[in-house]
Amino acid sequence: MKRNSEVVQDDEGKRIVVIHNIQFKGRQNIDWDSVENYIRRYIGQFVEIMDTGDIVYLGKDLADEYSGSKYTEKLKGGFAKAKANAAQGLPEMIRIATNLRKQKNLAKKHCFDARYGWYRCDTRFALPVYAEEGRVGRYNVYRAELIIRHAADHKLYLYDIINIKKKRVPRLSNRLYG
Repeated sequence: MKRNSEVVQDDEGKRIVVIHNIQFKGRQNIDWDSVENYIRRYIGQFVEIMDTGDIVYLGKDLADEYSGSKYTEKLKGGFAKAKANAAQGLPEMIRIATNLRKQKNLAKKHCFDARYGWYRCDTRFALPVYAEEGRVGRYNVYRAELIIRHAADHKLYLYDIINIKKKRVPRLSNRLYG
């Protein structure tokens, strides 16, 4: 599958997933069914977190939860657009995740699917802001938390992305992180 994103370092050496174009346009009325269909292409893939070596799977429930979670329902404007377009860089966002931390299962409805609890970790991604003539003028950089469930099969599965925040950061450098 041709990728529309890459991992780069900013001028401080921090990794960011740069998503090169906006697949899901508009700040109002995001077509979450299209986002869900886009995410389905990842089902069955797995990604290693660079910092920890943990393997995170992209399972069948990801698409539905990503597009239909309570968090997603509350998103408006630029943050809804950011989450929708972040779907293009999910594998890379897992790969660069940092600060992996365990969290107990707090909801009875997840007693089976998250039998061993949850993990959260931090990631960053950038989306283009277009200037005149359709050229990229700059990038908006976002910080987000990945929610990962620790399932009954002892595997880790990406569940959702939450707490998306727009960040002020140094310019993105042209150096690729390999």
